[in-house]
Amino acid sequence: MPRDKCNLGDLEFHPLTPDRWPDFETLFGKRGACGGCWCMWWRTTRSRFEQQKGEGNRTAMRAIVDSGEVPGIIAYTQGVPIGWCSVAPRDSFPALDRSRILKCIDETPVWSLVCFFIKKDYRNRGLSLRLIEAAIEYVRKKGGKVLEAYPVEPKKPRTAPAFAWTGLASAFRKTGFVECIRRSETRPIMRYSIPED
Repeated sequence: MPRDKCNLGDLEFHPLTPDRWPDFETLFGKRGACGGCWCMWWRTTRSRFEQQKGEGNRTAMRAIVDSGEVPGIIAYTQGVPIGWCSVAPRDSFPALDRSRILKCIDETPVWSLVCFFIKKDYRNRGLSLRLIEAAIEYVRKKGGKVLEAYPVEPKKPRTAPAFAWTGLASAFRKTGFVECIRRSETRPIMRYSIPED
């Protein structure tokens, strides 16, 4: 769909459940979103990720979905899957704690929003903001109190999508996230406290 025809007014957001697996495959395509990742980067060790890149990562994510665990949210327009964000309790992403930059900052139980994938024609149109909002609502419905994110703070005004898959700090600020700590110049850890009902 040409960029000028993209309409984000009719968006729907749905958790990735087994019945929506074909939509996830359609969105991620033959390459598994980016280089065969299938959104497994934060869920496994680097060596295992490399060993199972491509089909192995697809199979691993399919097993997670088939187990009943929800690994994230799919965005749709007119029934077509156009975007994704991975959101789950932080302990679903053990690679975070192996990172000196993104390791746990305190004992607060948090959910983590670790990555995005947006169909090419729908990039730079505010869809990541809408996915963040959908993730906040999803975590609220699941009883979560704090949502944590690990975006990039680019040094240049424009960032290639390949370097922005964890989201941009500016988008998280617009949706009410607050920076908690920064162990790297370009990688803040940000949190959103979900109001009590």
